[in-house]
Amino acid sequence: MGSDVLDKGAATGMPEVPRLKGRGTPWRERFFQLSLWASLAVGVVFLVWLLVYMVVEGWPRLDSRIWSNFPDIIDPTNAGAQSAIMGTIWVIAFTALYCLPTGVLASIYLEEYADPNRWWNRVIEINIQNLAAVPSIVYGILGLGIISRGLGFGQTVLTASLTLSLLVLPTVIIASREAIRAVPQSIREASLALGATQWQTIWRQVLPAAVPGMATGSILALSRAIGEAAPLLLLGGLTFITFNPTGVQSPFTVLPIQIFNWISQSRAEFTALASAAIVVLLVILLAMNSLAIWLRNHYVRRW
Repeated sequence: MGSDVLDKGAATGMPEVPRLKGRGTPWRERFFQLSLWASLAVGVVFLVWLLVYMVVEGWPRLDSRIWSNFPDIIDPTNAGAQSAIMGTIWVIAFTALYCLPTGVLASIYLEEYADPNRWWNRVIEINIQNLAAVPSIVYGILGLGIISRGLGFGQTVLTASLTLSLLVLPTVIIASREAIRAVPQSIREASLALGATQWQTIWRQVLPAAVPGMATGSILALSRAIGEAAPLLLLGGLTFITFNPTGVQSPFTVLPIQIFNWISQSRAEFTALASAAIVVLLVILLAMNSLAIWLRNHYVRRW
């Protein structure tokens, strides 16, 4: 069929399309592809090995004791991580309460209202991008000096939540901006042409379409916060607590700190406890990521 088209073109006076001979894949491209597959295989193999090792090591303690009992430094056979699990839930819940509305509103301002030619808007964008790469220990130092001591909040759930909110806020803003930017401009123009105000367009058209990307980025940012230990150690997250938090002014501990404490013990029973706590933390992370995937698939819109 292709030769007939070329012959017809030649008969009508049109220039012939040159025929390209098939060429094999260059060895450099093959080598690059093999390198990519090898790198992927190394990462996956080590990840699977670590997961299997954690499950096997912590299997004797993966029972109801791990979430129903409190830590015990004398008898590790009956010790659990209830206070650390509840502390993690409290800290992450208030972190989401503080950072998600702030991040979404900031992204709406930067994408829909801010004039990119204004110098202060450019300064805000540069600082957001830079803050996303700041090590978490720096946020811990700032939280200790400003939030804990300067504002007088002390070593409480409130201090930890505010510090982790500052830690993941740049990530939430960047992810939300990308989700808003992905909404076609024609949707905005059509809404405005029908008489809607700018805020009505944002609230009824842009935000519903951007929810999947916002939810995915926000939950992934919270997944990072749930595994942070360095800033919370500076903020006074205690390693041995035998009670659950009762409010934002309560002392706290979280799973990463509890795992660090058990790993530092010399007895093998604490190693099994730490492995079991790691599995529990991974289950919480997988649940959060599964929620992000469900939200993305449920609210996604095809343009």
